[in-house]
Amino acid sequence: MKYIIFLFAILISSITLAQKELPKDYFSDPLDIPIILSGSFGELRSNHFHSGLDIKTQQKEGFPVFAPADGYVKRIKVAHYGYGKALYLQHPNGYTTVYAHLQRYAGNIQKYVKEKQYAKESYEFEDFPKNTYLPVKKGEIIGYTGNSGSSGGPHLHFEIRDPGSRPMNPMLFGVEIPDTKIPLVNSVFAYPTGEGAHVDNNGNRKKLRLIKQKDGSYKAEKISACGKIGFGVSTYDQQNGASNKNGVYKIKTSFNGTEKFEVLFEKFSFAETRYLNRFIDYNYFKTNKSRVQKLFRESNNPLSIITQEDNNGYITVEDGFTSDYTIDITDYKGNNIRIVVPIEGKYEASPEPAKVDETEHFVYANQGTSITKGKFSIYIPSESLYENTYLAIEASGDTIQFHEDVVPIHKNITLSVDASNYKEEDLSNLFIGRLNYKGDPYYNTTSRKGTKLTTRTRTFGTYALVSDNTPPKVSPVNFTDGKWISKNKTLKIRIDDDLSGIANYRATVNGTYILTEYNYKTDVLTYDFDDGIVKDTENNLKLIVVDNVGNSTTFEATFFRK
Repeated sequence: MKYIIFLFAILISSITLAQKELPKDYFSDPLDIPIILSGSFGELRSNHFHSGLDIKTQQKEGFPVFAPADGYVKRIKVAHYGYGKALYLQHPNGYTTVYAHLQRYAGNIQKYVKEKQYAKESYEFEDFPKNTYLPVKKGEIIGYTGNSGSSGGPHLHFEIRDPGSRPMNPMLFGVEIPDTKIPLVNSVFAYPTGEGAHVDNNGNRKKLRLIKQKDGSYKAEKISACGKIGFGVSTYDQQNGASNKNGVYKIKTSFNGTEKFEVLFEKFSFAETRYLNRFIDYNYFKTNKSRVQKLFRESNNPLSIITQEDNNGYITVEDGFTSDYTIDITDYKGNNIRIVVPIEGKYEASPEPAKVDETEHFVYANQGTSITKGKFSIYIPSESLYENTYLAIEASGDTIQFHEDVVPIHKNITLSVDASNYKEEDLSNLFIGRLNYKGDPYYNTTSRKGTKLTTRTRTFGTYALVSDNTPPKVSPVNFTDGKWISKNKTLKIRIDDDLSGIANYRATVNGTYILTEYNYKTDVLTYDFDDGIVKDTENNLKLIVVDNVGNSTTFEATFFRK
């Protein structure tokens, strides 16, 4: 019932939006440099669809960002991860524009942010100013491009959201990106579905051999098939001036001239974005590092980007009939590539069956499931998995092999461990970590009640109970204890914790709090002397750094300025 209601809500919002003409000349470009993309709207990312445009900034930071229309600052969020320094502008036409990974804000916005950070004594904060407090005019500088948060390099992440806070493709609003390149194709797959369905006498996923034609299109080597069949494609697009593998705009399929399925990357809801893991072939991605978009709708897939479908996109191949399945892939500028799959309908009495690795743990997707292995307890809520699944689970001592990360998890699964064999004084140093391929643990947020430790996860893999008795390391970067640093514009300190990770930190000079910015990618804390806290005399610095299990390090130093 929830699924039906969700689909209905998405459908109504889509119809309402379609009826309203989009303001194509309302917003100007946010940057005064050529708009070249490193990421497009709707692009397939880890656990989500990309919600905006990633605009290249020539591998540099500090380009001014301009308000594309009149409005006011609706929201400000500063975080170590994610969007980093982000700004949200509300405009009179009902739309919101978003700017992420900024280096800093500008003018009154920067002043407002610093005042709030010092008032909270925290670098990270979120605020929703009153609509009259920070107005902006079209063309006004609102910030500067950067690399903050979980950015992989200097760029501006730019979004346009509709009045319902749904991200939309900024190209729909007139953002011009030169593009004369056709989309590129990596691979095409056929998916036999249901009892008796097969491709080339096999019930398993089949990679098709593609042959490029003289006109640039592709024709797959003919397949023999029978029954209910779906298809998938791995594809990407490139615009002029960049070699980045960006997402495409539209994929449309047909079977013997009948339209079967269409995916259109124009808008989506944040509430549905994690369903990307249902839309792609997750198993293939995790084993081959290539995202295949399934051109059919499976159960528990409410994605609104699927704008047209006949029989959920599946085709039915009958014995003795020949047919063609066609995939058309198009970018926003209309550049198109076509793939034709010739099919010979051929019934096979005993095809090789689809491979299923059966285990003792079979989980129904629509039921909550509790599993105990050794000292570990697992609770899988209803609808955490997209379909009924066999799970391979084995525990040994403080480690549990909780299946493999080849099956997507939609809702958090709870994993608990009994640590009663540890001494009371050692319990506070324990956490549950997910082990990487080298066997090194990554900290998972862990709570403790008595001798029971608990974490929540949306990733299968190997987990272990880990002890961290080592406090963070702290060392100065651009100064030395007891020295003059009058020419320094900043104070930089390296903080590092290679096990449970940094949880929080607090720095003071002469007993007064100073605002330090933590860059987790470089493990460096930075204080800007322009804040005016430090005096032109002897200064005593004190920094306390705490890791995620409570180990702390206190660093003290004296420096002089004039």
